[in-house]
Amino acid sequence: MTVPSDNGLNLGLLLFIPYRAMETRVFAALAAAGFDDFTPAQARVFQRIGPGGNRLTELAEQAQITKQSAGFLVDQLERAGYVERVPDPTDARARLIRIAERGARAVPLAAAAVAEVEAEWTALLGDDRTDTLRDILTELRAHTDPWAE
Repeated sequence: MTVPSDNGLNLGLLLFIPYRAMETRVFAALAAAGFDDFTPAQARVFQRIGPGGNRLTELAEQAQITKQSAGFLVDQLERAGYVERVPDPTDARARLIRIAERGARAVPLAAAAVAEVEAEWTALLGDDRTDTLRDILTELRAHTDPWAE
């Protein structure tokens, strides 16, 4: 049986803390570039939008929130210009949520902030340990993320 380390933090929390640090840096970079109306809850839905768009039910399921909550967040994102709803070409009754022009401008800024944080972590841990960490987390994701490709 594995127990928490001496500091009392379990693995989930040890994974979450660095994630939140990265998320904070991403939101700071977005805010500095004028995208200061974006929330973590909205990001949870936004980051799951695929290149061709997604149905609301897919986004809700992947974000692990109710369809109503996802709809509320998508409404906010749409009003702010980050996403748009378009007809689904495979089903005339359905709509897809796609990244809109303003959202597309924010994506590379967020990606640059992530790359900056990862470079700092690599400088701290070294290339070999970073590669090992990525391999371990990728393997863990394969067992925990039903949407892993």
